[in-house]
Amino acid sequence: MLGGTFNPPHIAHLLCAQEAHDQLGLDLVLLMPVAAPPHKEAESDPGAAARVAMCELAVAGDERFAVSELEVQRGGASYTVDTLRALHATLPGDDLTFIVGGDMAFSLPTWREPAEVVTLARLAIAEREGARRGDILERLATIPGAVDRADFFDLPRMDVSSSLVRRRVVTGRPIRYLVTDPVAEYIAQHGLYAGPVGSPTPSA
Repeated sequence: MLGGTFNPPHIAHLLCAQEAHDQLGLDLVLLMPVAAPPHKEAESDPGAAARVAMCELAVAGDERFAVSELEVQRGGASYTVDTLRALHATLPGDDLTFIVGGDMAFSLPTWREPAEVVTLARLAIAEREGARRGDILERLATIPGAVDRADFFDLPRMDVSSSLVRRRVVTGRPIRYLVTDPVAEYIAQHGLYAGPVGSPTPSA
């Protein structure tokens, strides 16, 4: 499972999904759009249905990936532990892996029921600059069993973010090759992100 706002989904999301799938031998990567975006993205949110549609367009034709509307259909705030419990209920025979960036893995001890999160799913941690493996493992060691449930995979550096894509749309700059062509066409056809966007600081 790769969760996110996906506002919009871009090539760095797909690269992360691909590298986790390839390096860790995963059967399928589920993109899991959140129901409501963080506050900084709320003003530019085209709505959950549009974000789900763009995710589906982004992965269409690639049997390695699929899109889940579980969090969107549930609505409200999303907690990883609740999502993993729901996935276990619908996919009782599957072994789950939760894909996270190094920064998110570092903050895991502050999440809701972190010990239950690592019981429900293995962690697939994308190694990024600024979050060293040793520091992450030291933090995870505060959660019983977490270190033994953590796998790392290499993620090539790519400075592409959803906020970058939104800003380029606002200023009339091309977004091709930052998102897939079907996603770029969907954004253009529906006039998404044509108004002011939130934070000027890039964020995934």
